[in-house]
Amino acid sequence: VLSKELRTGTPSASLQSNRSMAHTIAAVEATVMDKVPVKTALVSVYDKAGIDDLGKFLAAKGVHILSTGGTAAKLRELGCTVQDVAEYTGSPEILDGRVKTLHPKVHGGLLAARGNAKHEAEMVQHGIRPIDLVIVNLYPFAQAVAKGGDFATCIENIDIGGPC
Repeated sequence: VLSKELRTGTPSASLQSNRSMAHTIAAVEATVMDKVPVKTALVSVYDKAGIDDLGKFLAAKGVHILSTGGTAAKLRELGCTVQDVAEYTGSPEILDGRVKTLHPKVHGGLLAARGNAKHEAEMVQHGIRPIDLVIVNLYPFAQAVAKGGDFATCIENIDIGGPC
């Protein structure tokens, strides 16, 4: 269904509400050329619009999903197999969930130069898997400020992903 929707240019209502999710699905499906095959995705979103279709699609394509908190819970609810970032890194979420993905196994998977033998050897040595796709959106910081949120409220809205 997703393939047909993407080829015909008439995505489902949930995908229409979130064009970036549709583009992501097209990239994974290879209807949009991408030089890096997507095998592992890091998914952490505050606004979960379109996550149903995206999660099911990634799972159907066999993409290994790394996720945190509420996003991981939502994806599991949809029947997706998800590896918690804390399990992957061996480090728990700390500071009330503010520190989840700040870890060499995550950043190494994002920043390693593909095709660089030294980087690839270090990744193997440290158990780092390449992360091919990052799906995030931001907390509504601008809205919190615009609504006159106090300092504490505004600070809590500076992040990616989220517990919601």
